[in-house]
Amino acid sequence: MAEFTPTLGLSAERAEEVVRIAGEAPSLHNRQPWRFRLLPRSIELHYDPGARLPATDPRERELRIGCGAALLNLRLALEHEGISPLVTLLPSTGAESALAEIRGEGSSNMSPQQRVLYRAIADRHTNRRPFRETPVPVEQRSSLLESVEREGCWPHIVERGELGRLEGMVHRAHRAQLADPRFREELAEWTGHAAEVGEGVPASAAGPEREPQDQWVLRDYSAGKAKPRVPGKDFEYDPLLLVVCSYHEGRAAELRAGQALQRMLLTATANGLVASLMSQVIEIDETREELRRMLGGSLRPQVLLRVGHGSRTAPTPRHEPRELLL
Repeated sequence: MAEFTPTLGLSAERAEEVVRIAGEAPSLHNRQPWRFRLLPRSIELHYDPGARLPATDPRERELRIGCGAALLNLRLALEHEGISPLVTLLPSTGAESALAEIRGEGSSNMSPQQRVLYRAIADRHTNRRPFRETPVPVEQRSSLLESVEREGCWPHIVERGELGRLEGMVHRAHRAQLADPRFREELAEWTGHAAEVGEGVPASAAGPEREPQDQWVLRDYSAGKAKPRVPGKDFEYDPLLLVVCSYHEGRAAELRAGQALQRMLLTATANGLVASLMSQVIEIDETREELRRMLGGSLRPQVLLRVGHGSRTAPTPRHEPRELLL
């Protein structure tokens, strides 16, 4: 296994901490597809070909979005170390797996806002449980939208008049996936693990059992181990649903979308909010195209998520930092 070495003026110990923080990002089925190569004057972000999920993510869109989220964490971690990161997406390194190259661009003094986001990294966890009916205040909604825009993407809040149409898309996508035996096998492989495994979604981080009155379909990560729902604790009737959109298709756009997603998730966490992804509608080509048309036709939907007020949940397991090194 590779060992940590000094990089960008950081000691091996500080480099390990930077990689550990980068790895606290969300990813499909918690596969953690990001890998890092530490060089004296740069850090390279790669994807792990072994972390592909071909049945759920055949175009590897979500793999790159997850790596983009890890890149945002890495940027904040370097800022915390006093290094201003200069990022080149899709660098010409000769490696197909290379997604970004990060160099130092002088010293950095973290802004108060950056410090808030950095502290939120450890507290951010996907919450698959019902949220409270308490609406998200207008000021907090605005901060979520601004965070996405800062990363060169476009946020769309799903309006009341769009909810019925979107609900139909989500249900159709969910049924299409469950009808695919390859998808069911892949989901079963990465759910219900013990927390010590280091990847996948353990039952402790899954949501409650689905019930007939549930309006929205969330992916079942319980592997049959979901606890019965507390009476009266149904999913929120009127959730805040947001779509993170890019202006273009392609790998660079997906990496930007991942950074925008993570900045928004950290902003939500800092505001005392929780979130969960509703990936099905993006993963099925037919429903993603229908969602694109609903948004006007020019934007490319990359992520759909619900945001609200909820209780604290258990984190998903993580790889050791050394396992993330090339």
